[in-house]
Amino acid sequence: MTDYVIKNAQAIATMDDDRRELTGADIRISQGIIQEIGHGLSGGEIIDASGCLVTPGLVNTHHHLYQTLTRAVPGGQNALLFGWLQTLYPIWSRFGPEEMRISAQVGMAELMLSGCTMTSDHLYLYPNGSRLDDTIEAAVDIGMRFHPTRGAMSIGESDGGLPPDMLVEDEADILNDSIRVVDRFHDASEGAMIRVGLAPCSPFSVSRELMRDAALLARDKGVMLHTHLAENDEDIAYSLEKFGCRPGQYAEDLGWVGKDVWHAHCVKLDKNEIDLFARTRTGVAHCPCSNCRLGSGIAPVRAMRDAGVKVGLGVDGSASNDAGNLVLEARQSMLLQRVQNGADAMSAREALEIATRGGARVLGRNDTGQIAVGKRADMAIWDMSGVEAAGNWDPVALLLAGPTQVRDLFIEGRQVVRDGHVTTIDLPKVVERQNQLAQRLMS
Repeated sequence: MTDYVIKNAQAIATMDDDRRELTGADIRISQGIIQEIGHGLSGGEIIDASGCLVTPGLVNTHHHLYQTLTRAVPGGQNALLFGWLQTLYPIWSRFGPEEMRISAQVGMAELMLSGCTMTSDHLYLYPNGSRLDDTIEAAVDIGMRFHPTRGAMSIGESDGGLPPDMLVEDEADILNDSIRVVDRFHDASEGAMIRVGLAPCSPFSVSRELMRDAALLARDKGVMLHTHLAENDEDIAYSLEKFGCRPGQYAEDLGWVGKDVWHAHCVKLDKNEIDLFARTRTGVAHCPCSNCRLGSGIAPVRAMRDAGVKVGLGVDGSASNDAGNLVLEARQSMLLQRVQNGADAMSAREALEIATRGGARVLGRNDTGQIAVGKRADMAIWDMSGVEAAGNWDPVALLLAGPTQVRDLFIEGRQVVRDGHVTTIDLPKVVERQNQLAQRLMS
């Protein structure tokens, strides 16, 4: 493995315990770890970061990577969540292993170019022989730090659920495959490149029994739990009608709160639910662009943060977002909290912290999300010399309105983006195949 020294950075936003911001400092990387931070360092290949801002790699806490094959699908672009899903389900039912693998690589490349070094993925449908293995293979090839989750749907339309019957699975089969993927792929060690979680899709697509059994299995195996919760008004109405309680109470009753749980969206959490999540150290994946695109609302992130809830960012699926750019999610989160709560509701630095250290905390990682000696070498280098940053006085604050793609990206000390190009795969070839697969789905 190549050692590197990143030198002459205009600014380094460390997001360490003291939130230090350094000027003109160097960072020495060896064996995938940040070994030294200082001035005049040597001992590896030199990466000249003059005129650049260095940040920790961004962390994506919620995605559906397969959806990069179904961006801007007619019929779903102006629908709320449930109608949008019903438009897309029949298309997704025609996917197979190649669609899953290629769309995951495209989605990860897009994330990496936006500064992301670690992503989760919520894969909850497995048509035509697809497996979670397909996305894990994609992550290994591209070099992404990956938290795939074995999602599931078991309640189809004929039983009162939202998904079509052709996309649901038998619950015993779901649990058996969950055991298989955890045993085969999960790595609990520090610096792990793959950690598997369990993730029944949502309260409107699986039974109470599966939610409870998944929680018991996850704790037996020592892995994390993830699902969608309280995403919009339809979601709340469904919970009240079917379960006689709000989503937070439903989650608590079934063991779905705790430091090993994170929920996506949580747009409609009330004060009692926010207090519950804070008290139990339950995490939240905030997906601002998708929430805007689907008209779901503005999540109460300011109230969550003030209460002590762990919050990270998620791009959500590219079919409900149209994009997978994590630095733009950080900007959107800041803007929405200001719209809702006033101009001083969230600073650019707080939004960047949520996108880095906050996301790592949500995913149970204390070995990344910051630039500090002994942490994993996951870092983004942003060129601040271009027109989008010209005239800036504060590169850290300007990042959320400046460059939207990285110049260089390191994951586990490996340079996976160099001069704005992914180094680990032939991205133009992968994109060409992605477009061929999309054309086949359209026809």
